[in-house]
Amino acid sequence: MVLTPQLAVATAPLVPVLGAVLIVLASRWPRLRDAISVATAAVLIVIVACLVGPVLDGERPYVHLIEMLPGLSLAFEVEPLGLVFALIASGLWLPSALYSIGYMRANDEAHQTRFAACFALSIACAIGVAFAGNLLTLFLFYELLTLVTWPLVTHHGDAEARKGGRSYVAVLLGTSTLFLLPAIIATFVIAGTLDFVPGGILPPQLSPQVATLLLLLFAFGIGKAALMPFHRWLPAAMVAPAPVSALLHAVAVVKAGVFCVVKVVVYVFGLGTTQADFTPLVAVAAFTLVAASVVALRSDNLKRRLAYSTVSQLAYVVMAVALLTPLSVIGAVVHIVAHAAGKITLFFAAGAVYTRSHKTLVSELDGVGRRMPWTLGAFAIASLSIIGLPPAVGVLSKWYIVGGAWDARSMIALSALGLGTLLSAAYLLPVVYRAFFRASTSAGPTHGEAPLTMVLPTCLTAALVVVLFFWPDLALALAERMLGR
Repeated sequence: MVLTPQLAVATAPLVPVLGAVLIVLASRWPRLRDAISVATAAVLIVIVACLVGPVLDGERPYVHLIEMLPGLSLAFEVEPLGLVFALIASGLWLPSALYSIGYMRANDEAHQTRFAACFALSIACAIGVAFAGNLLTLFLFYELLTLVTWPLVTHHGDAEARKGGRSYVAVLLGTSTLFLLPAIIATFVIAGTLDFVPGGILPPQLSPQVATLLLLLFAFGIGKAALMPFHRWLPAAMVAPAPVSALLHAVAVVKAGVFCVVKVVVYVFGLGTTQADFTPLVAVAAFTLVAASVVALRSDNLKRRLAYSTVSQLAYVVMAVALLTPLSVIGAVVHIVAHAAGKITLFFAAGAVYTRSHKTLVSELDGVGRRMPWTLGAFAIASLSIIGLPPAVGVLSKWYIVGGAWDARSMIALSALGLGTLLSAAYLLPVVYRAFFRASTSAGPTHGEAPLTMVLPTCLTAALVVVLFFWPDLALALAERMLGR
């Protein structure tokens, strides 16, 4: 059977669902269960990769699912931006699956079958978000993603995990219900459609005040983008195991947030014809970028520091697309990719350090790099990308964003970019310095690297950070296609 683009689109979300079912059925045989998880991830990569050629050639593979009401259908349509997100979700699921196996076994975690099944379902929802052909489909899979990741956030089942889970669900469902859903309904009333259309769907006679209000409803309603003050769910969710943190920050959840913001700006408002005033959104994103970096700098807990780093880095994407210049929008797309590769590496490394030494504080990491050189070396490479230094892909995305900010003559954006870069160096480089250049003060027994199933994915994603610096062609080509070039 030939895998046509339409068949690939229809199959891709079903593969992780089937994987989740098989994982549950194989719960009595842990090795088989883990093999199914890895194999399913590999199959998904192949299916999504089959869409690259057609989309770059200008095709938009479409699959109609069901018509709910006249003019309101659930449908998949793959455009360049959605393919970028699908490639991230599918491509990083494989190292995440391998890493999860090592982490869960090394830490003797309970409920490993439930964990693996929910992980697979979260990837299915992420693919659904990526392929959504209209706002209704996007909203459905966006909400499902929140629900299927909640058991992962509360995995440990203790009081702290339940508290973090409540914050996670309350903020994400609250923002989507109070802001996002009304924005979608208003869009349908105003435009008469919820389809994603290059150039936007809002009528030219819409008043600037209404368009700006609609923009802010979308921006704050997409709580997964973690704009302040609706960001607290993200650090609260750090009670979850390290593989979940990697999923939240790199593979699915926050990437779904910024992806939705970019998609709404490009395909609902339009880059060149929108009546909305994007200045308030630029200001909110700039504030979030700097404020979150300051909190990260003051956080001694490593995962909390990385969580607030994510809040800051997401704001780069939102601010970039809100500048509405071609360079900044390309930078936003590339930064989604750069942050995914960099942040998953950082959380993998943090989980490996915890597994081997049970250290969670930055102040406890003196000399750890000498005992875990591969892990902390990967952390150092990923840090370069988050800061925006070569040879890591983060420097490319920030270069485009800076160029876009300059074209827009936005001093707010340029100031935030400069200060954010300095602050990211200030909260990441001390971790590397402590790990490699300070002698250990611990009197306990020495230790080495984490299990190979954890170290190998960490090194692979760190290598990806460098590879994307030298070969960013695919991300750039898809971003250009999104702009109609």
